[in-house]
Amino acid sequence: MGANYLTDPIILIIDTLSSLYILAVLLRFLLQWCGAAFYNPISQFLVKVTHPPLRLLRRFVPPIGKIDTSSIVLVLVLQMLANFSILLLKGVTINIGALTILSLTDLVSLLINIFIFAVFARAMLSWLNPGAFDAASSILTSLTEPLLDTCRKFIPDLGGIDLSPLAVLLFLQLAKMVILPPLHQLASLIG
Repeated sequence: MGANYLTDPIILIIDTLSSLYILAVLLRFLLQWCGAAFYNPISQFLVKVTHPPLRLLRRFVPPIGKIDTSSIVLVLVLQMLANFSILLLKGVTINIGALTILSLTDLVSLLINIFIFAVFARAMLSWLNPGAFDAASSILTSLTEPLLDTCRKFIPDLGGIDLSPLAVLLFLQLAKMVILPPLHQLASLIG
């Protein structure tokens, strides 16, 4: 039995648990930033799950206007700890600068993926169950409407067919292709 026999399951657990919690904190930040309904059951779940560390962190990191900087600091620290732990288990050493860039890259990728999945899910819900209102569609609307509304200003009305989700998805995929590779390259240069 090699070292991978135990390290691979530990890496899987660290990656899964940290990714889920980072996703919860990032979603809480995004929903708070876009003004989603606070009493939505999904919002309430995210608040309850993320409140303990954020309450402590807010004592030291004040918000800047509408931006909850303590949430941003928390996701960055959590991502850095997860990446450091995983790299350590893999036997890879990395300096703090490269770890920071790698963690920022992972967070930017997660942020773009959140919007990609939210726009896609909203489009699918509009086709399958148009006009329905529930907790999930309320959250999806709050999260995606600023992006879709911006695209609607540039895309002409095509007789009731809304192409803004397609345009947003294309833009987000292009953003991933343009933003992430230079960040990965910068992390490898620093590390």
